[in-house]
Amino acid sequence: MASKNTICLWYDGAALEAATFYAATFPDSRVGAVHRAPGDYPSGKQGDVLTVEFTVMGIPCLGLNGGPAFRHSEAFSFQVATEDQAETDRLWDAIVGNGGEESACGWCRDKWGLSWQITPRVLSEAIADPDPAAAKRAFEAMMDMRKIDIATIEAARRG
Repeated sequence: MASKNTICLWYDGAALEAATFYAATFPDSRVGAVHRAPGDYPSGKQGDVLTVEFTVMGIPCLGLNGGPAFRHSEAFSFQVATEDQAETDRLWDAIVGNGGEESACGWCRDKWGLSWQITPRVLSEAIADPDPAAAKRAFEAMMDMRKIDIATIEAARRG
């Protein structure tokens, strides 16, 4: 890996499967080197996939098949800025439709437990509106959503 700082994500044997899904789903993403264990380790055997180098939207990551000891939580997530409803729908549906689950306010979780915020730029702009009333209306509309609906956010912002 060329990057000095890499995000290490812990998986229970599914690092390659997850990296392959991310590479197929997100732009500027790919799977790089796959490293196999040179010997037995607590959650695997010699020859099992130990680590996978991959990139998610330009961010270097390392998937570590460390076993079931540590789980992903919402304390870490990827926030993906989308340009329109079609992109929002495509990414949300890919994650949720591949064994993931919906959460609130644009958050969803993939089948490996990693959290994603699929956030249309329109939403970020709306809740940062210099008009506090417009920002509040957009924020309150978002609070009732799972996947973000851009038309509803825009309507709330306008009042």
